[in-house]
Amino acid sequence: MADKQVKALEQKIDELISLCQLLNRENKSLKAQVASWQQERQELIDKNEMARSKVEAMITRLRTME
Repeated sequence: MADKQVKALEQKIDELISLCQLLNRENKSLKAQVASWQQERQELIDKNEMARSKVEAMITRLRTME
């Protein structure tokens, strides 16, 4: 009986190890996605700021032409 319990325990431990490995891979993938999205977000913020600055400069030039 003890042999069956040990084998069952070993199987459960192997399943837990496999699950941990899977979760670690998923976690790394999600962290990479987050980093990519953060970089994309920052690039969009920078582009938006540049566009805003250009529009403000155009408005200023138009006002000076009046």
